[in-house]
Amino acid sequence: MQDITTEIANRRTFAIISHPDAGKTTLTEKLLLYSGKLHTAGMVKGRKGRKAAASDWMAMEQERGISITSSAMQFDYKGVIVNVLDTPGHEDFSEDTYRTLTAADCAIMVIDASKGVEKQTRKLFEVCRLRQIPVLTFINKMDMPGRDPLELMNEVENVLQIQSYAMNWPIGSGRAFQGVVDRQENQVLFFSKTSIGGSQRAGIERQALDSPETKDRIGQELFAAIRTELELLEMAGNAFSQADFLAGKVTPVFFASALTNFGVEPFFDAFIHLAPPPHARSAIKTDGAEVLIDPSSPFSGYVFKLQANMDRRHRDSMAFIRICSGKFERDLVVKHQRLNKEIRLSRPHSMLAGERTTVDIAYAGDVIGVINPSIFAIGDTLSIRGGFSFKPLPQFQPEVFARISPKDVGKRKAFDKGCQQLLDEGAIQMLRSIGQDTDVVFAAVGQLQFEVMQYRLKDEYNVETSLNRLPYDCSAWIIGDLSTFSKTTNSLLLQDRQGRPIALFPSLWDKQYAIRQNPKHKLADILDAESSATNEHFTR
Repeated sequence: MQDITTEIANRRTFAIISHPDAGKTTLTEKLLLYSGKLHTAGMVKGRKGRKAAASDWMAMEQERGISITSSAMQFDYKGVIVNVLDTPGHEDFSEDTYRTLTAADCAIMVIDASKGVEKQTRKLFEVCRLRQIPVLTFINKMDMPGRDPLELMNEVENVLQIQSYAMNWPIGSGRAFQGVVDRQENQVLFFSKTSIGGSQRAGIERQALDSPETKDRIGQELFAAIRTELELLEMAGNAFSQADFLAGKVTPVFFASALTNFGVEPFFDAFIHLAPPPHARSAIKTDGAEVLIDPSSPFSGYVFKLQANMDRRHRDSMAFIRICSGKFERDLVVKHQRLNKEIRLSRPHSMLAGERTTVDIAYAGDVIGVINPSIFAIGDTLSIRGGFSFKPLPQFQPEVFARISPKDVGKRKAFDKGCQQLLDEGAIQMLRSIGQDTDVVFAAVGQLQFEVMQYRLKDEYNVETSLNRLPYDCSAWIIGDLSTFSKTTNSLLLQDRQGRPIALFPSLWDKQYAIRQNPKHKLADILDAESSATNEHFTR
């Protein structure tokens, strides 16, 4: 038991969240660099002559310089086992991001120093708040012209409604950004470039804050300004405690530049001490009672992601499993709660940029991938004891709709296979006319999901497709007797793969009108995986 307890306490599992282009994937890449997994950090956009980012394994991600899929990686950082979940920043993939956040014990929120708290950052932070996930804040791009640090911290507090505490303080900004003040140690960390483009670790030189050498190096005027700001933080700023951080009451803030590596290593060093190890998770027993599953309990976990064709040689599907409790060993026989049968978890892997490494042993907090022989679905619970399921993952209302078909009818079989794979992954949804199987409508949370769908069908299944957008901008699942539901003229009634009725509306006004016309029905924007609407998300 001591062995398991020690191993679990040594795990840190976190997700990185941000608005697109804030530097999230670059930060992930630098964590790999500092852990020793990479000898040279790749640039996200994969320009000519430069490496593509290791965490972005899909070709389309490398071409566009954005993260489209969530990736999971594990490595050792200074004696701590780190599981990092790199999530899509684009709002069109918020559903995939939400599912991934359920597997995280902590989050790093990356903010662009010139732009502050942006739209998608606010949305993802709210998800963390709802799930009570503690958040560290990484204010990035300090090597570029940006906003005043005090102004940025104030915005974090006012927009996100959380207290902030500066763990370090920047010395200069833009091209003049040369280091940070470590407030805990009362030291100055001066950084120096050791390579072009931040492909190698930055040099660090430490000096006492009030030493004559520090004052001379910074300059009297800048030193005086920094001293004034630090005194202001001490007098008027928030206090910091580990308990308040874990309770989501305060976010520790770090200033740095992921591109140049200035401030990256001190941030990671602080992270492994601040971030929590795996904790107990809520589950539902077969009799409906809620129970907490302690991390030291016998093995249990759940599938939070499916991804096909990560290995192009085998064309298989990988199920990502977050281990919630206990010890996993290769070829472990577990209870598949949904199928009510025992299965063997053979050929488990850990992932790094699509590359697989066989896993013999893993513990609570780890993420493993197993080959999916069409028996896993998102949200499936696996455990030694059985008799319970972790709370189901939600499904979000789609907002874009289209009819999609293969240009070559001779490739219909490959088209159907590719669509089935994307449906299983949760990348898209498929709707049908009620009582019919022929009229198929594809649905997604955002337009970019359709672009990815067409790209992957062409890239992975060699099927070119035609897409015809439909004139609907929102939807809602109908909870209640469908026979008494009053359908509006411009709406369309369909059903999803589970047979649940869903209404498509050309505008939010039409949706609100339908709600007023059907007071005995509930129109839900979010459903859980067991087909019941989550009450707090009903559209009123």
